[in-house]
Amino acid sequence: MDLGFNTAQVIDFTKVYLAIFYSAVAAFYTYRLIHKKRKNGKKLVFAGELYCKTWWNHTAFRFFRISIWGVCLFRLYYPNIDNYLGMIKILESSSVIFIGLILLTVGFLLTALIHYRLGKEWRSGIDPSGPANIITSGAYKFSRNPMFLCVAVAQLGFFFALPSVFSLVCLIVGLYTLNSQTIEEEIHLSQKFPKAYTAYKSKVRRWV
Repeated sequence: MDLGFNTAQVIDFTKVYLAIFYSAVAAFYTYRLIHKKRKNGKKLVFAGELYCKTWWNHTAFRFFRISIWGVCLFRLYYPNIDNYLGMIKILESSSVIFIGLILLTVGFLLTALIHYRLGKEWRSGIDPSGPANIITSGAYKFSRNPMFLCVAVAQLGFFFALPSVFSLVCLIVGLYTLNSQTIEEEIHLSQKFPKAYTAYKSKVRRWV
């Protein structure tokens, strides 16, 4: 079902939107990391020991994030790259693409909001010395991993916005990586706060 828009025009609009969107995402996280590191003077990214599970999660996620950004930029200037992405024609409709753009945008905005709400407690990966406390307020009342959940929504949105074998692989690997990282972080929290985190887990679901 289409929404009355010319699909070809929607695809052209999406090429521009995705290129700008992922450039903005890259700028956002780069600025936040530099700003927070200068402000707090502390390490913020913890990939883990070389070749451990969290290191692979971190590496895979970074690789696909850079790949997605690169593909979106290339599509803007070299449209023929779509011939190599394995486009899924049955999903190339204005309604599906618009749904994808909405999920992608809302997922990122919610992720950014949670990111800001965490303030100085935000870290990428598992900080061996942290966190100081378990966060159970705000979005964490409804999900133990609201930020990862929003990232997953955004990844699903990317698949619909650019329905292809490439984006499907990114989605599958992304969801696997998020789930794997979630398990590792929950193990860390369970060890650091055995009673408090067990009580929290009994009240709040991992996802929704």
